[in-house]
Amino acid sequence: MTDHPTAQRTPAGSPTPDTDVGTTNGTTVGASTSTGTVPVLAPVPVSVFTTSAVVASCVGFMLIGALQAFYGPAIPALREEFGLSPSVAGLGLSAHFVGGVAGVLLFDRLYGRSGNRRILAASYLLMAVGSAGFAVAPNWPLALTAALLAGFGFGGIDYGLNQLFAVGFGHRSTAMLNILNAHFGIGAILGPVLIGVVGAEHYPVVFLVFALANLPLLFCLRGVRDSPPRLPQPAQHSASTGESTPADRALRSVLAVFVTLYVLHVGIEAGVGGWEPTHLETVGHGAGVAATATSVYWLMMTVGRFLVAPIALRFSAQTIITVSCAGMTVCLLLAAVPDLAPFAYAGVGLFIAPIFPTGLPWLHRAAPHARRAGAVVIAASMMGGVAAGPALGKVIEWSGVRAVPLLLATVSAVCLAATLWLTRATHPKPAR
Repeated sequence: MTDHPTAQRTPAGSPTPDTDVGTTNGTTVGASTSTGTVPVLAPVPVSVFTTSAVVASCVGFMLIGALQAFYGPAIPALREEFGLSPSVAGLGLSAHFVGGVAGVLLFDRLYGRSGNRRILAASYLLMAVGSAGFAVAPNWPLALTAALLAGFGFGGIDYGLNQLFAVGFGHRSTAMLNILNAHFGIGAILGPVLIGVVGAEHYPVVFLVFALANLPLLFCLRGVRDSPPRLPQPAQHSASTGESTPADRALRSVLAVFVTLYVLHVGIEAGVGGWEPTHLETVGHGAGVAATATSVYWLMMTVGRFLVAPIALRFSAQTIITVSCAGMTVCLLLAAVPDLAPFAYAGVGLFIAPIFPTGLPWLHRAAPHARRAGAVVIAASMMGGVAAGPALGKVIEWSGVRAVPLLLATVSAVCLAATLWLTRATHPKPAR
């Protein structure tokens, strides 16, 4: 694939040509479904990022990964300082996720109306203010409010950068999104390490340093294109008649299945992370082995995203996600064998890694004019992570801890079925 010749022109307000690294190609094809045709459209060629802005974006994703990971290790100190029960102390992370979902939906409404730089700058500032507020809060209600505020910024960065990377690099968008999200994993790994080195009782210092670390990124936003890519508008017969066409119904079906895929695979991700230690100890492994295996699981998710970046330049998103879901299902079935479980969970981390970032460019190609599609699936993925723990816990009360990998394998099989359906539904029509 080569860039369209007009990509050499620099739109007003875009980064300078000698440092532009993000472009998109514009082509239109029809995706055939059983109920109609979903227009599959790539964005018009534009320059979105300079090299320095790409680096700053990766640092930003490291920061949001670390922020999410700070709350858990800080729980012992929070309980002691504010006199909290374990469940109440865990509300800090819940407030963060609630703010994240709200941030995604709020900033999606601003996307295209307010400049990208302003949205990202507001998100970094909200994370900084919220984190600083959490560090100095004199009581737990104010700490929760600060976590909610930081979550707003988290959601804005998560949505804003994923959205721009999904449309900003043409055929390289899938690879770049995997690299971006791999840096989230680096932050998530380093966050607990930092709390452990400093000591949980000194969590306010960590949150304050985190708040300050957001500020230099504001100066790198000049390298981000301020206006979003504009998509060519196909004819929309239903807009004038008010009737639902087969293409409209097909598009809604595609979006619904994408949301299902994202909710379920993030539920698996959170389910393994939350229940792997308990399952491994239940089937006879020591606490040390269980803790180490869980860390390896998260590490493999990060490694997997770096590994898939070059693969994404040669294979389609459909192929990558199909292989990922199939591999994830097989590994979860193998995790039911006690001796293989620690290694199988590492395999789950490796296979699940590309699904979230690889699916976004596919979604944008399948539904280029469903402007809120990206926000919906990102928000849904966050809610899937929040709901996975309680939902899986209720099922485990009935089935027992030993059934964890089999339960998750069933959900993974549904992810595979959804991917195969999406592959058929969004397959381009053959040229006539």
